[in-house]
Amino acid sequence: AATAVTQDSLLNICMDAKHHKTEPGPEGQLYGQCVLWKDNSCCTTNTSVEAHQDKSYLYNFNWDHCGAMPEKCKRHFIQDTCLYECSPNLGPWIDQVDTSWRKERIRDVPLCQEDCEQWWEDCQDAVTCKVNWHKGWNWTTGTNQCPKGAMCQKFKFVFPTAAALCEQIWSGSYRYTSHHRGSGRCIQMWFDPAQENPNIAVAKYYA
Repeated sequence: AATAVTQDSLLNICMDAKHHKTEPGPEGQLYGQCVLWKDNSCCTTNTSVEAHQDKSYLYNFNWDHCGAMPEKCKRHFIQDTCLYECSPNLGPWIDQVDTSWRKERIRDVPLCQEDCEQWWEDCQDAVTCKVNWHKGWNWTTGTNQCPKGAMCQKFKFVFPTAAALCEQIWSGSYRYTSHHRGSGRCIQMWFDPAQENPNIAVAKYYA
């Protein structure tokens, strides 16, 4: 019985973080790329709208810190934000943290190979000045700017492989895997909203 309780406590939950709802439920009007989670979501409609804004109030984070990020690349960051804010299927990878703005984060979420490779493929010519986007920015203007002496370079030089991008950019939130979409062994950032959310089964497997 104890095992069952523990397993269930990892399923269908929202993490204790800055914008998450306390528990998941339907959100009829999720915006844009976040619509995949409308049937059962940890994010509100407002959060889903903000996930698509440059320098949104969610984190005042500026994707264009080294010049404009190409749209084909930005959509992956929007999708990453939607997954993080809206998914109720990340329970097995929630970890306690003690920061001013959140009590929990995700670590080592096993991303499907295709999702990671496509992210890298579409972003390799985008430009950034940092490997770890969680910390080390200059926030004096209220939004993130490159720290002094940091050079803007193409992603493909900062992150030489898809695994480097997925694992390093958010300090270990994701883990690159060789599992494929639909295998039931990896989390999909993207899926067909007309089909059942494939991440429900993945969370069950790891829980």
